[in-house]
This record gives sequence, C-alpha cells and structure tokens, in this order.
Amino acid sequence: MGERLRNIYTQFPGGKHKVLTLSYDDGKIEDRRLVDILNENGIKATFNVNSGLVNDHFDEYYKERIPMEEYRDLYKGHEVAVHTVTHPTIARCPKEQMIRQIIEDRRALEEVMGYTVRGCAYPNGSYSDEVVDALKACGIRHARTVRSTGGFYLPEDFLRWHPTCHHNFEGLDNLKKEFLALKKTQYLYIFYLWGHSYEFEVNNNWHVIESFAADMGGQDDIWYASNIEIVDYLDAAGRMQVSVKGDFAYNPSAISVFLEVDKKTVECKPGITTEL
Repeated sequence: MGERLRNIYTQFPGGKHKVLTLSYDDGKIEDRRLVDILNENGIKATFNVNSGLVNDHFDEYYKERIPMEEYRDLYKGHEVAVHTVTHPTIARCPKEQMIRQIIEDRRALEEVMGYTVRGCAYPNGSYSDEVVDALKACGIRHARTVRSTGGFYLPEDFLRWHPTCHHNFEGLDNLKKEFLALKKTQYLYIFYLWGHSYEFEVNNNWHVIESFAADMGGQDDIWYASNIEIVDYLDAAGRMQVSVKGDFAYNPSAISVFLEVDKKTVECKPGITTEL
C-alpha cells in the first residue's frame, strides 16, 4: 500500500475553529455604549456608517449620529466600513449613483480613519448584481446583507455575506448555546450578529447585547475578529502552497496562517516554508 495521506485543515488564528464577528449600522450615538460593552468582553465589530448624514439632526436624541472626528478613537480596534453616503435603496439607483454613493463614502471614511476602507453593509438591505459589480469596481471586499441564515456557515461570496441573525432574533440564546457547544475541529464556524445600536435604546433591551457579549466573550476556542480581518485571513489561507506529500507548506502572505495537520496545530509564518 502507498503512503497514508495526511489530514490537513485550515484553522483560524491560534489554531481555533470558531470565529465571532458583529456588524452594526448607521453610526448612531448609541455606538458609544455598544463599543464599551464589546471592548469590555474582547469582541470586535464592523461599524457601517454614512459620511453624508453625520450633520443631520433629529427631534429624537437616539437618532443622532456620532461626529466623524470621534471615529478614529471610538472605533479603534474595530472596523469602519461603507454604508453609502446618504443611505439610499441603492439597487434602485442609476449605476453612476451607485458608484458615487460607494466610492465617496469610502473616500471620506479613509480620510478620517487613515486606512483603506474595504467593507460595506447594504443600506436598507438593498443589493443586486449591478450593486455587487459596483462594489468590486470600488475596491470593496465584503458586504453584509440583512438575510439571516440561522447558522454558522462561512459565506460562499463575501460580497453577499448573509449574517447568522439580528440581535432581536427570538432564538438568539439557543444559537449562542449551540455555537458555544461546537467542538468538531474539522469544520470552521462563524457566528455573525448584526443590528443597529439605537435599537437597544428604543426597545430598552441593552441587556440583550450585554448578556450576549458576557457569554460569548473570553472563550479560548473563539477568534474575535472584524469582518475584514476574516476576509484577509481566509484570503491568506487560500494562498497557502502545500506540498503534494503534505510534508511542508509555503506561506506567501504577510500574516501567519494556521493549519491542523493530523490533529496538531502548525503555525505557518509569513514568507517562509514550514515543515508539517
């Protein structure tokens, strides 16, 4: 008989097989409290904001938006992403306006944040093949829909990224328990929660996110990442060059990639060949 093939799997950073990520829209003032809750529990999120609406004012205090000059400090350690300039139902816009809504929001956010902005959440959940093409042309790498899966699947298309659920989902506690109980390391799992921080204020249910963060944070087998960190890591994992025999691998990327090799974790450091 020939040599037995090795079982080699992609892992998340640190040899983990689960990742938690959040996505919150509109940049309302309640993000301040939400960020505090997430930071206290070591959880990361992507915040999708509209650069053209920050100066609008409302009668209801909870509708006010975070001033852009606060973004860099407030969202430090998280990701700021495009939500279009003025939050239109973008699939109904002419193609030229699709491009302007995306690229001008990206430009404004990059000026504030000082890094390339490569994420998006579809305003009003509106998207189409034409919108996806516009995102690609504007250098956007991931975009969240509002279609919940109720599961923990990695997306087939990061520009049509369906979350696990909204934070108001009635079965959130059951999903949380199910995710925490996952132990099979031959799979990769993602819990993707989304919503709007002002909803906690309107519905007087801050306990929902406080309880979620307290239970899900600090877990040894969960990687806590923003949306773009997941995209970048899986891109790097997809570029790994493993020998046919499975005894070594070359990592051409700038970040470490972790592999499970016959049930042992191996870190493949950037730019070098690693024995497996």
